[in-house]
Formats: sequence, structure tokens, C-alpha cells
Amino acid sequence: MQELLAKMIGKKIDVYCGGASSLRGEVVEVETGVLHLKDSEGKTCFVAVEKIIVVWEAKDEEHRAGFVSSQS
Repeated sequence: MQELLAKMIGKKIDVYCGGASSLRGEVVEVETGVLHLKDSEGKTCFVAVEKIIVVWEAKDEEHRAGFVSSQS
């Protein structure tokens, strides 16, 4: 997973780690076991790579960066 994320530096992605929330941001850096994401407000979030379940490139520009609650 870490190698895949390192290839996505500079891209906007969505990250799902389980539960009812996901993260969206630009991949800034991937260092030993930690993903650095920057949201649209310039805030940096640090995610443990081992906790990531799914990653995909963000397509929806209307989606707000940061934590997103899941609504059924």
C-alpha cells in the first residue's frame, strides 16, 4: 500500500479506513507507515498506512475535503 500511495503524490484521493467516515485530500508525502494528506483548506492530516482499507482517485469536485460522514 505504501508503494502505491507514493506513486500518487500530488493527486487528490479518497481514503477509507473503516467505520462511517472517509478522508479526501492531496497526497503530499508518504513516509515510513504514514500518509500525509492536505485538504482544500491547507490543513494536513496524517494517516497510518496500515489502517487504510481502500484508496481511490477523487473524481467529484463538489465533495468537501476532510472527514465525510456516511449517510444511509
